Amino acid sequence: MPVTRSTAASRPGARADRADPSTVERLKANIGKLSTATLKQLDVSLPWYRSLRPDERSALGMVAQKGIASFVNWYERPASPAWVLSDVFGTAPTELTRSISLQKALQLIRVVVDVVEDRVPELADGDVQGPLREAVLRYSREVAFAAADVYARAAETRGAWDTRLEALVVDAILRGESSDALRSRIAAVGWTSTARITVMVGSSPSDTNASFVNELRRATARLTEDALVGIQGERLILVLGGLEDTPGSYTRLAELFGPGPVVYGPPAESLVDAGPSAQAAFAGLTAARAWPAAPRPVAADDLWPERVMSGDDIARKALVRSIYRPLLGASNGLAETLSAYLSLGHSLEATARELFVHANTVRYRLRRVCDVTGWDPMLPREAFVLQTALVVGRLAPPGKAVPERPAARS
Repeated sequence: MPVTRSTAASRPGARADRADPSTVERLKANIGKLSTATLKQLDVSLPWYRSLRPDERSALGMVAQKGIASFVNWYERPASPAWVLSDVFGTAPTELTRSISLQKALQLIRVVVDVVEDRVPELADGDVQGPLREAVLRYSREVAFAAADVYARAAETRGAWDTRLEALVVDAILRGESSDALRSRIAAVGWTSTARITVMVGSSPSDTNASFVNELRRATARLTEDALVGIQGERLILVLGGLEDTPGSYTRLAELFGPGPVVYGPPAESLVDAGPSAQAAFAGLTAARAWPAAPRPVAADDLWPERVMSGDDIARKALVRSIYRPLLGASNGLAETLSAYLSLGHSLEATARELFVHANTVRYRLRRVCDVTGWDPMLPREAFVLQTALVVGRLAPPGKAVPERPAARS
């Protein structure tokens, strides 16, 4: 990985004079001995070095040897533009930056410097030893800066790759994929949560720079076990694993979105199965403008009526499956009582007269409707959901819905 440097003569503190020829010859003659001594000292001084795999030890040994050889070349020609510090790390495989931290790399540089400094009396005459020590220290400083640059570039590369991989996973979830390739990418992105999955969608803020994404990740980390972030144009997508199931959690996350509705899909059992949840959330986001008073965020299932009217067949089937059929399967003519109650202006007395029953019987049946469906016909919004379910249920294809029975009279 190249590290661009100006010539030594243009750097502050650079040596403008030529190196002592005899010292240069001694340095060249002792490169092998210095390298051997360095490798031995690494074993002695750095416990983590001893625990590395053989291939990693070999790669680091090459870094140390190259560093010594590069120092000799730089010491001989300090004003030469051929002084390229990237050569020191160019021999190390890229994956070393994953397994060896920058701190450990700097420890290695320190050992190399110590070895060379200890042997300065063997490498230079008395009047040259001082300048040689200064050269070693100046060179070690530059190598340390080069090491930091290498690791920073590696971190940027990994960050860019991780972001692209995360975007691929989010895109695959939105498309409903469940292939082995998706499972492999999920593992590669580092997803570890085994809890249920929630998908939230909404508009993205106007400024979605790196600092915003970092703040978004910090916020989701406080409320979830795992999270994936996707920004597709003006849409922000959060795929959340193990989200705390409290209203406050959803509200705090909704604050991270831009203006407009925020919708979350029904929970999914795993990341691979999160496609339907994401599709429901996006369908809800499209239909949410038909309910201006909707809470923020709002569940995609709470938008079933609006989704049906916008042409969402999944919502239509959900209303039939979750509300209409259970009502028909229940006893005491719940569907007929509900239909009469809704068509007569939500009046208990008028419904009782229509069905020739007592008002308390109507009240009981309406409570049963709530028990069977989970939606309370006494609440205006939920009554609207129930009425939509009756409409789409009656329009269901023949043979897929049970006919409504007349209400029992008492």
